[in-house]
Amino acid sequence: MAILKFRIYLEEDDSVYRDIVIRHTQNFQDLHFAVLKAYEFDSKHKATFFRSNDHWQRGREISFERYDKPYVVEPLLMADITIGSEIRDTNQKFVYEYDFEKHWLFLVELINVSKEESSKTVYPSVSRTEGIGPQQYGTKSLLGDKFADIEEKYDLSEATDGFGTEGEEGEKDPDADETATEEEGMGEEF
Repeated sequence: MAILKFRIYLEEDDSVYRDIVIRHTQNFQDLHFAVLKAYEFDSKHKATFFRSNDHWQRGREISFERYDKPYVVEPLLMADITIGSEIRDTNQKFVYEYDFEKHWLFLVELINVSKEESSKTVYPSVSRTEGIGPQQYGTKSLLGDKFADIEEKYDLSEATDGFGTEGEEGEKDPDADETATEEEGMGEEF
């Protein structure tokens, strides 16, 4: 049984990718859910694969379901099409689009074909993760949930400039006057 290794790049940044290993007999729906899991996306939105070439041009569509949109040719359905049946060459490429409103685009490239199946691996599986993936519904902080704790502990919302009010022009430091008076009085005793 052939094991296919795909590299799934984020279209906007090719330094962010996930490698997924999958059996050639599994279908595109399995690959669809593996990509979503690898990038920590939910599965609430529409999705489709397109057969592609070396220039990432979109070819035949392999859709999760038939959507209410115009098609040039009826799409194939992910659940019905095995991945192996769509592999035309050793560098086969697909374009994967998720969430037709946000247009998350991923470039899917076959990077390895192996005959050896690992008995310890449950396919499909993520074999490599590179870079910090995007957050589906906003920006992802490097600190994550810890930032809220820091903000609460130090009350970062109070001093928005990062500076306090002491030392501003027009205000006198009451300690400075007392020090000057004491120093003047000391000078008279000599």
